[in-house]
Amino acid sequence: QVHLVESGGGLVQAGGSLRLSCAASGIIINIHGMGWYRQAPGKQRELVAEITSGGTTKYADSVKERFTISRDNAKNTMYLQMNSLKPEDTAVYYCNLRTSWGQGTLVTVSS
Repeated sequence: QVHLVESGGGLVQAGGSLRLSCAASGIIINIHGMGWYRQAPGKQRELVAEITSGGTTKYADSVKERFTISRDNAKNTMYLQMNSLKPEDTAVYYCNLRTSWGQGTLVTVSS
């Protein structure tokens, strides 16, 4: 059974940085694409960034040049480095691998 656990969320001021982690168990991630999604209050869940098994990345326009997705296959973990955070980045961030989802980690950006 695949189990994904996000961590690293918290409260940060606008302009600050956070690094999210997604630790996977029950599966070896190196042959799978993975992604980060987020859901703000009252809004639909949206794709933030994704990374293929080969390391190719794709970002939502709203986070390009600010967020960086990466993976460490040796640690079976995916990351999201978030810089220059804005209040509109406030959301619960979820890790996704195929049909599995983590429980989410809350990111709150104050103005």
